[in-house]
Amino acid sequence: MAKIPDKTETTESAESTTFDPSKATEQVRAAAEQGVEQAKEAFSKLESNAETTQKAFDSTLEVAKTSSNEVSLTTIAALRANAEAGFTHLEALVAAKSPSEFFELQAAFVNKQIEISVEQAQTLQALMLRAGEDVSKPIKDAFEKALKDLKAA
Repeated sequence: MAKIPDKTETTESAESTTFDPSKATEQVRAAAEQGVEQAKEAFSKLESNAETTQKAFDSTLEVAKTSSNEVSLTTIAALRANAEAGFTHLEALVAAKSPSEFFELQAAFVNKQIEISVEQAQTLQALMLRAGEDVSKPIKDAFEKALKDLKAA
């Protein structure tokens, strides 16, 4: 007859792979310490990225302020030049001796002002484009650095 294993034999073999609380405690402690270290690293990276972003925003605001001032000064200079040209033209019109001279002065003034206006518009356009690039550069650089850091991680 074949021997049927006793329940005690099964229990004894199961007891040989029993749960050891001291090992489990160490494993939980190691996992918790690893989690804490990962959280510290993540917080450090987050803090570093926040500082980088803050610096980029500060730099952007400073560049925006400078660019805005430059655009404003250029616009004011153009308006002043146009006003002075207008007053000078008005004086010349008042001094005109005949209607034909009046219309010649007016036509020359209008042609000259069109040329000046085109030059002023081109100057302002170039200034605004450069300002846009300058203002976006710190944020763009910070974003590219963050992407590079993410790819490296």
